[in-house]
Amino acid sequence: MKNVCCSVVAAVAAALAAVSPVQAQDYPSRLVRLVVPQAAGGGTDTFARAIGQKLGERWGQSVVIENKPGAGGVVGTDFVAKSAPDGYTLLVTYEGSQAINQSLYEKLPFDSLRDFYPIATIAVTPFILIVGPRAEAKNLKEFISFARANPDRLTYGSAGNGSVNHLLGEMLKTEADIKLTHVPYKGASAAIGDVIGGHIDAAFASVPSVISSVQSNVVRALAVSSGKRLAVAPDIPTIAEAGFEKFDVNPWWGILAPAGLSPAIAQKIAADIGELLKTPEMEQLLAKQGATPLVSSPEAFQNLLAQDIEKWKKVVKASGATIN
Repeated sequence: MKNVCCSVVAAVAAALAAVSPVQAQDYPSRLVRLVVPQAAGGGTDTFARAIGQKLGERWGQSVVIENKPGAGGVVGTDFVAKSAPDGYTLLVTYEGSQAINQSLYEKLPFDSLRDFYPIATIAVTPFILIVGPRAEAKNLKEFISFARANPDRLTYGSAGNGSVNHLLGEMLKTEADIKLTHVPYKGASAAIGDVIGGHIDAAFASVPSVISSVQSNVVRALAVSSGKRLAVAPDIPTIAEAGFEKFDVNPWWGILAPAGLSPAIAQKIAADIGELLKTPEMEQLLAKQGATPLVSSPEAFQNLLAQDIEKWKKVVKASGATIN
């Protein structure tokens, strides 16, 4: 797999260096679709709508968001992979879908590297381990102590088998030497809803999808997955602070196009996104979601994706998760 990744990266790098006959200054001349392979209301949807609105204003063209959830992001991702590589159908996705699915699914209708042209990252943001407001555990140490005393009794929800939410739970189980029962959902919002309703005990949720519920005390935040605390919620400790020093997961969100996109158009989109991410307005908007802007070139994004496919491949293998 590593050799395959390297060869694909080399091929894409060669394409990036090629001179395109397409005049990027004419782009876009009509409506642009940003396809989100997750349900509305989640972190990916939040970022897509924020960046889509600003791109539309900058381009003077309509930018619409289309949610195409299903099969852990496969449905919407495949739709984009098979779309025309003209820059008018783009994918807004995150590390969990684009990097993990490559190892999680035995058969995918696309290749996460070969069939896409990474354009630009948008931001990074961690996940929060939440429990219901009436949960006995007031902090992560109490949660772990209860789990050790009651193996498999505690349940945790996720956005589906092999999602970041799921694998974070598996990582915590391994690091803390506890047993939890995984309950997969068809999206993070449903899992969060059942935590609030007391139907499951816990869930990992991206900051944008749950920060308002945390701040209004609808759910209780036990810990954040990143190595550093959140600026938007500094009272939430990190998992590392509970004694698991190597626990540091801070996934990226980004925009990709179908393979074959003109490098000139890709560079234009990346430059425009980079400029938007540097504005105080976008920085403040992302900060409220617990996110940090991540400006990158298409080349850097391609390398990051290849590295993360390898990283998550090991986690997926250790978890035993697989989907036919």
